Amino acid sequence: MSTDDGFPEGFFSRADEADDAEFYLPPRIVHHIDDGAIAAAGAFYAEIGATGRVLDLMSSWVSHLTARPEHLTVLGMNDEELTQNPMAHERVRHDLNADPVLPLPDDAFDTCICTVSVDYLTRPIEVFAEVARVLRPGGTFACTFSNRCFPTKAIRGWLQTDDETHIRIVGEYFRRSGGFEDPQAGQCGTPPGANPLFAVWARTPSTTARNSQD
Repeated sequence: MSTDDGFPEGFFSRADEADDAEFYLPPRIVHHIDDGAIAAAGAFYAEIGATGRVLDLMSSWVSHLTARPEHLTVLGMNDEELTQNPMAHERVRHDLNADPVLPLPDDAFDTCICTVSVDYLTRPIEVFAEVARVLRPGGTFACTFSNRCFPTKAIRGWLQTDDETHIRIVGEYFRRSGGFEDPQAGQCGTPPGANPLFAVWARTPSTTARNSQD
């Protein structure tokens, strides 16, 4: 059997289906990837030009950017973690699994980033479509991820597949959301022994391309 979005039955289920708000209630002021992966994430985000109006999706107390952008909105689950984010200009507490609709205006951001969190989304195609809505034409959405996670909250489809398949899964989220050009993917350079880090990213269509689709 398969779900309506084409993924196998149970793909987006989790070992812990209790309210995410309870799980994320205690603040976790820790790094979820090591220094090598953190540096690789920052270098990648700098390379794609995350310097203007940036949305950090599923964020916490650190945004993994090398420099503070012009305006940074951080959206996450824990108020204390978001408050401690020194780069943030605006903080939004929102549970994307409970409600994938972003409480943000259309065409508001140049770039959206999501760092080591895409594996927790239970309604990713809806979320990716929402990201496309809040990005300006030609804006970039970039997801980075490693092989580390909270296994009880990661979706089963992620836990049962390898790094190469994870890249394909995130690529399918972009494609099936209908809001992006063809995604690109690659491994971000991390030093030997560091957590591996992978990236999948895509742009929203230009204004001309969007108008032609309407």
